[in-house]
Amino acid sequence: MYEAAFRNIDNALRKDDGCATELDYTEQTSWILFLKYLNDFDIEREKSSQLNNQSHSFILQEEYTWNVWAVPKKADGTVDHNKGLTGDDLLDFVNTKLFPHLKSFKLSADNANTLEYKIGEIFSEIKNRFESGYILRDVLLSVDELEFLSSENQFELSSLYEDKIKNMGNSGRNGGEYYTPRPLIKSIVKVVNPVIGETVYDGAVGSAGFLCEAYSHIKNSKELTVTEFEQLQSKTLYGKEKKSLAYVIGIMNMILHGVQSPNLVRSNTLNENIINIQDRDRHDVVLANPPFGGQTERSEVQNNFPIKTGETAYMFLQHFIKILKKGGRCGIVIKNTFLSNADNASVALRKQLLEDCNLFAVLDLPGGAFLGAGVKTVVLFFEKGKPTENIWYYQLDPGRNMGKTNPLNEKDLSEFLELIKTNEDSEKSWSVNLQDINKETWDLTVNNPNKVEEVDNRTPQEIITEIEELDTQASEALRAIKELL
Repeated sequence: MYEAAFRNIDNALRKDDGCATELDYTEQTSWILFLKYLNDFDIEREKSSQLNNQSHSFILQEEYTWNVWAVPKKADGTVDHNKGLTGDDLLDFVNTKLFPHLKSFKLSADNANTLEYKIGEIFSEIKNRFESGYILRDVLLSVDELEFLSSENQFELSSLYEDKIKNMGNSGRNGGEYYTPRPLIKSIVKVVNPVIGETVYDGAVGSAGFLCEAYSHIKNSKELTVTEFEQLQSKTLYGKEKKSLAYVIGIMNMILHGVQSPNLVRSNTLNENIINIQDRDRHDVVLANPPFGGQTERSEVQNNFPIKTGETAYMFLQHFIKILKKGGRCGIVIKNTFLSNADNASVALRKQLLEDCNLFAVLDLPGGAFLGAGVKTVVLFFEKGKPTENIWYYQLDPGRNMGKTNPLNEKDLSEFLELIKTNEDSEKSWSVNLQDINKETWDLTVNNPNKVEEVDNRTPQEIITEIEELDTQASEALRAIKELL
């Protein structure tokens, strides 16, 4: 139903000189979607208040509400084209009145957990990139067709928005940092299995894919009572995000999945000294794909962690271990070199992980699982509070070259999800007892003893296709490097 509207929005954005990339398209779509959501949310709250004979105060002043500035309506609910600003008048209103007004909410809000604060945070961090008020008018009319508050509409809207995030990941450059393959997220959430009554945390939230999937997983796990649903909405899912665009996308993604006021905070998790984490700060479940590669953190940030390292993911892992409750569970994506690096930080961190937590499973992912990222990764599954005795490994091998045309899918992970229930050995899975691990290096290298070498039966055309795919990935990596220089 809404696919045509999203297509019209993208077509319009591509015509505007101020929007040049998939990241721009998603950013600009996000703030407009957010304001339409606020309108629908406020109208729904007004109806509820009237039914209960209560008064209702709108979040925004009247002149800044959607039905006044964005898409004015007649008494019969149809669009009043004569009242709608357009061209330079529309751009002037958005840039000099609307955005400053929305930005001011950050200062006037009671606290950071309110929807008002999130409005101010979002519009303090992004800007209107439209250079044509006529194109902006077209986008506003397309977004006006979307309705947010029914579960059926939310499912379609969330799917379409996920596609936009996926397109950012496929676009190369730094778009991939916002996208973790959804089949992988679903599998990690299924293994960790958060339940109602637990809190779920992601300190590197990105587009909030883990929190969105955790929300769906808990919501569909049983028929929730009214109290349990309210708990899921407001006291279950927590996240932090450093970057402004990712914060906006994460907020919008959670809203479209049905979380009315996401508990996301705009901050750098690594700026917090983990010594200061108290029991009240801890969570039952951690789900995350922290940044890997790129620039290292500053020395003053590294001082927040007992194990000194410049590797961002290693700092996040220390943070996650510390912030878990005793008995808490974690699923985290990390570079596979963590398992074998011989530097002091890697060895010390592996030792801490194995002594303080039960590392019960390692999922070894194939190259190309993360589009645009030329590194191999693993998923660590562990429980805090008891030492590791036995580690079950699974080496994922879909039997094909992974890339844009052959992304990771749910079928690829089905055997893993089945075998992990019993830690069964197979051609792709095996177990390692902690007694067999070198206590000086704590090396956890993936070394499959059951793998049977197969004859390459690919046709010449299949080999050529794989070479072309690898050439494309190499070209994108080189282009990204050049843009950074």
